[in-house]
Order: sequence, then C-alpha cells, then structure tokens
Amino acid sequence: MIDGDNNSVSLRSIQHYLYCPHRWGLMEIDRAWAENYFVVKAELVHERAHNAQAYALRGRKVHTAVRVWNDRYGLYGELDCLEEKDGGLCIVEYKPSAPEDGAYRREDAMQVFAQKLCADEVFSRDCAAQIYYADTKKRVTLPLRQEYEEYLAALTGILGEMRRLRRDGQIPPVRKGQYCAGCSMKDLCIPQASKRKGSTRERIAMALEEEI
Repeated sequence: MIDGDNNSVSLRSIQHYLYCPHRWGLMEIDRAWAENYFVVKAELVHERAHNAQAYALRGRKVHTAVRVWNDRYGLYGELDCLEEKDGGLCIVEYKPSAPEDGAYRREDAMQVFAQKLCADEVFSRDCAAQIYYADTKKRVTLPLRQEYEEYLAALTGILGEMRRLRRDGQIPPVRKGQYCAGCSMKDLCIPQASKRKGSTRERIAMALEEEI
C-alpha cells in the first residue's frame, strides 16, 4: 500500500519516464516543458479519441476519458478509451505512430499495463488491452494477461525507481543510445539556438493544416 499523495504516480508520468528518464526528470523535478510537432500531434490524436464520453460502435459500448486509480500501487490517471462488449472490458490506448520494428513498443505495453492495474481495480474485472496506432489505423492486442507477473515485476521496479529519484531530486542522466531527434525537450536538454520563427504551436498548427 502506498501512503500519502506525495508517493502517487500518474499514468502519464510513467509514459514520460519510459520514453526517456532524463526528459521525465526535467519535467517532474525541474518542472520544465516544451512542445514540438510530435507532442502536439499526439495530443490531437488523444483529443479526437476523447470527443465523446460514451457511445455505441459495432456492438460495443465505448467510454472515453475514463478516470481510474489503484491505491495499492499509488497510481492514478485517465484511460483513452474503455470498450465494453459481452460483459468484458478492453482498454484501448491511442498512439500516433506504430513502431518500425515489432508489433508494439515495450514501453507502450508497460504504460498500458499500468492502466490495466487501475482499471482492474476500479471495475473488478480482468481487462483486455489493445493499442491503436493512428498512422496504420490498426489495433494490436497486448499479451498483458498471459505475461501478467512479468509486467508486474517490471512495473513495480520502475515505480520504485521513479519515487526514489523524485524523493532525492535526482534527474537521471541521458541514457546511451537515446534517440533525441523528435524530442520536444531537445533544446532544453541539449541547449542550442533556434532559428525558427513563431511559437511551436503556431508552426505545428500550420503544418497540420497543410497535411489536411
């Protein structure tokens, strides 16, 4: 059992940590933040997923922006989508782009597993889980039920490390091999002068209009 709000961890915070611990530290400990094309595009994908709170689709009842929590593990947050069919529940996480290698990213699956812990607790169900990749318009079913103990052990370790770093005010170093080209925090993490004009959101809005 986790005691106290200071030890609680949001589902979104786990997502940031898995993407890059150093970036997470800048955001969580230094309270830094920056936007770029990929961040805003991901936000737009999620906004579209959350347009309606509940609706019916092909025999399924779909709930969006579902708030969940798990007191035992000190987790809380919001699900992109929770689908109900034939008495069963399935978590659907929306991601803007599919991986180039493999059916899904391990860090994406770990994020969804944290969501499953919360949803299972709130609804007293063994929820299934899928990821919908917007660029390919395909769903991938995650093996979270079959590999439950493995994911639980890994997530417990991650949560412990996140809490330790936050308690100590320690920002993790940039890990070797970290891919930084598309990161919105690159200019804060690796300071460099930007010659581009206009705010990030303005430039991205223009780019998205051109795509449409």
